[in-house]
Amino acid sequence: MPVNKKHDEFYTLDMSTGWEVPPGYPSGIQQKIISGALDEENRRGTRTRLLRFDPGVFTTAPFEHEYWEEVYLVSGDLTVGNDTEGKGGTPFPPNTYACRPPHAPHGPFKSENGCVLLEIHYFDPV
Repeated sequence: MPVNKKHDEFYTLDMSTGWEVPPGYPSGIQQKIISGALDEENRRGTRTRLLRFDPGVFTTAPFEHEYWEEVYLVSGDLTVGNDTEGKGGTPFPPNTYACRPPHAPHGPFKSENGCVLLEIHYFDPV
């Protein structure tokens, strides 16, 4: 199965445009798709995105998905395991990494001062 990403050499990302709130996320969390696309309905594809949290934003429940996910905390702070009011959890600094198989519960998440994550999502080859 071919990968749905184009060949891109180094270029500077425009960090001021192309951000959108992913479906089901609070408005203070935005994604910027860098490469590829993920077809969740047909369980194929791969995408690379940046995900940013505004300061103080948090999610309220753990979630899971059908695809693999690799996450690298580029900048800022990310807390994992907060409660529904955004309290508690374990804080992580930049240069933190996670790799999750399909259906692995994760979250909820919050960021006290804001953060940027690099995420790679993909399905197992058929």
